Amino acid sequence: MLPTVEEALKELKLAGELNPGPWIRHSVNTGIAARNIAEKLPSLDPEKAYIVGLLHDIGRRVGIVDIPTHVLEGYRYCMQKGWDEAARICMTHSYLRMQDEFDYDPETETEKAIKAYIMDCRANDYDRLIQLCDSLAADYGFVILEKRFVDIVRRHGIMEGYIKGWEIAFAIKDAFEKEMGCSIYDVLPDIGKTSLLTPKPWKPGDK
Repeated sequence: MLPTVEEALKELKLAGELNPGPWIRHSVNTGIAARNIAEKLPSLDPEKAYIVGLLHDIGRRVGIVDIPTHVLEGYRYCMQKGWDEAARICMTHSYLRMQDEFDYDPETETEKAIKAYIMDCRANDYDRLIQLCDSLAADYGFVILEKRFVDIVRRHGIMEGYIKGWEIAFAIKDAFEKEMGCSIYDVLPDIGKTSLLTPKPWKPGDK
């Protein structure tokens, strides 16, 4: 199940009141990117793509949290609402490598729960779409993948596995473009302008 578009937007507005920050605009742009790409893909529902894009980071409503925490918090929140399809995206959007992300034994209960879910999950086109769109949407607009990846490294530093994840993002992009018959960048408003912007990378806690 999913909320309506109106419900999803209301949830995001409430989340922004609980934990203000650029992540809200990023979430909106992720939803727009997902909808616009899905409109070119007959196998996907643009409205569903928009909704799960809007809610992919909803776990950040609880405050300043790390990646595993916001993933699990988002999953739990959406499941409490009965939105299992959105809950799934909360879990999968940060793990482009899926099962290959967990070639280790997690120490925290949060990561153990995420690993158990991911190991029993096979990525579908909605998972892949939001994984891609998460890497196309900045808070100030849409950017090419390379720009977003540099922004992430500037914020968090380089981490083992990043480049492997980037390669998967490019592979997802290529696969969707073959089906679309055009570049994904063709459907993202003003991407040529926003990709040239160089705002200071925002940090958790920025307003």
